[in-house]
Amino acid sequence: MTPPQARTWSQRGRTPVVRVRGRSRRRISIAALTCYKPGHRSRLIYRPRRDDGRRDGRKSFSWRDYRDLLIAAHQQLGGPIVLVWDNLNVHKAAGLREFAEARDWLTIYYLPPYAPDLNPVEGIWSLLRRGWLSNVAFSTPEHLVQRIRRGLRHIQYRSELIDGCLAETGLSIRPT
Repeated sequence: MTPPQARTWSQRGRTPVVRVRGRSRRRISIAALTCYKPGHRSRLIYRPRRDDGRRDGRKSFSWRDYRDLLIAAHQQLGGPIVLVWDNLNVHKAAGLREFAEARDWLTIYYLPPYAPDLNPVEGIWSLLRRGWLSNVAFSTPEHLVQRIRRGLRHIQYRSELIDGCLAETGLSIRPT
């Protein structure tokens, strides 16, 4: 009886080398909302945004992108939204504040500065990084976007994961 042989994709005695194309300046940003309502299934609403590499283009979300995300969430959820946000400068932009003040269905509260442990969306990013994005060598930006969307879709379908991200913060939902 012979012992099992370990196999690699490189010749014996040669270190495997992965060739990587030149450094890419492209960036992918994602905005996400975790939505909780007592007696209902938890929801995750997200929008990815890819930097197109142009010098004049934005690399991250603008306040208009967040506004559009909130409008889509309101249409999808069909009710008022109480939003708890971190202190990202775009979240406090004048245009977004004016938009929120003009909408009776939107109330915004801000987390204290430097409190990522109170933000359930940070748990979503942790799940995504540890699960669907780990141990993968991305060949193209499209491949990365595909994996991000697939991972977030899997998280969307499993509301217990979204509930766990809220439980990890120590916060609870109490209707008033």
